Amino acid sequence: MASRTLRSGVRAALALAAAVLVTPAAAQAQTTGSIFPFLQPPAQQPAAAGGGHPLMQPEALAQAQANFPNCIAALWPLAQSKGVSRRTFERYTARLEPQMKIMDFMDSQPEFSKPIGAYVNMLVTDWRIKKGREILERYKPIFEKVEKAYGVDRYAVAAIWGIESTYGDPDGIGRRNVLESVATLACIGRRQEYFRDEFIATLQILEKDDVPYDHMKGSWAGAFGPTQFMPTSFQRFAVDFDGDGKRNVVDSIPDIIASTANNLKLDGWEFGKAWGYEVVLPQGFDYRSANRTIKKSLAEWNAMGVRRTGGIAYPRPGESAYLLLPAGSGGPAFLMMKNFDAILRYNPADAYALAIGHLADRLRGGGAFAQSWPKEERGLSKAERLEIQGRLAQMGYDIGNVDGILGQKTRVAIQDFQARSGMVPDGYPDLQVLAQMRR
Repeated sequence: MASRTLRSGVRAALALAAAVLVTPAAAQAQTTGSIFPFLQPPAQQPAAAGGGHPLMQPEALAQAQANFPNCIAALWPLAQSKGVSRRTFERYTARLEPQMKIMDFMDSQPEFSKPIGAYVNMLVTDWRIKKGREILERYKPIFEKVEKAYGVDRYAVAAIWGIESTYGDPDGIGRRNVLESVATLACIGRRQEYFRDEFIATLQILEKDDVPYDHMKGSWAGAFGPTQFMPTSFQRFAVDFDGDGKRNVVDSIPDIIASTANNLKLDGWEFGKAWGYEVVLPQGFDYRSANRTIKKSLAEWNAMGVRRTGGIAYPRPGESAYLLLPAGSGGPAFLMMKNFDAILRYNPADAYALAIGHLADRLRGGGAFAQSWPKEERGLSKAERLEIQGRLAQMGYDIGNVDGILGQKTRVAIQDFQARSGMVPDGYPDLQVLAQMRR
């Protein structure tokens, strides 16, 4: 994202949610507020010849492409039941053509995932901080009204805007026709059931004329607008804040800001509270306490020697938090609270939520993290993540599905393996852990 060609917040978020090692187990199921639930692993399917999902095989794709007009026509009863008129349906579906290039994007992943520190540094840049402060000042009256109406920190909203689309850069928003994208995915490929809902939701938006058809441009997966709403998320969270009778999250700055704030509010944001604190751990700390399910009050963490960086006191010692070591014992440590979980519901990837929280703090005037990220050569490949899970399963650990997504069960199993092997039990899956397993 440091260059213009990498400024697509959607592409970054896709890569994060699909590939970063620290996706929480809680986010592996579809969450109410997530705008990227299609990134979750598909249900287990019989292996097709040549490997991969059967609906993504060349023959299946060709058959689905040929059947595309029939598939779209068959969705009319569902659209009608959701309030879409026949006129709207025919007007916008008559000339639809499947965009087969999307299939290349659907299952493409980088060979190796980036270490989380590299992602956060890539997303929270001096340029984004400068531009974000300009945006906050330019639209200050709107941010103030929205903050008062929804009780959501303006800096968090601005951070989402900045990371999702680099504050509305067309390359960040995406240039694909949303209806074409979701129609293609509703009839072709491995996530048809999910995208049928997105297709119908898009028609509902067009039925109500909330966003003009030719302004609905977005990612290959259908996320649109400066803060990248999926169509179904638009239906749940979008609001008409400028009072013109339209919920336009593309062209109306008040609607964009307010709808994003409403999303965070309904996902559990608590006004006036932090998303988390960077902390320093004491010598001899038991790293097995780094577990999302282990929640303690800030006062209890403080009594264990877990202190905020800079020696600053916790403002609300009674608040509950869990300890997160996103890069293991060699990187920054954080106590995370409810507002961090609210960001995770917006997009279920730790790297994304950390970047949003950190950028919000920087926009407010805060400084960089006190602790440096470890200088890792690279993250694990999908094959290596699968190997770690497979080896843990062979050892008798319950890690859930062997799917390459290293969630909470896998992290806890890694902690136990590390402790038994004389390693620091921080639960961080890296090349050293894999090398130890191979011995």
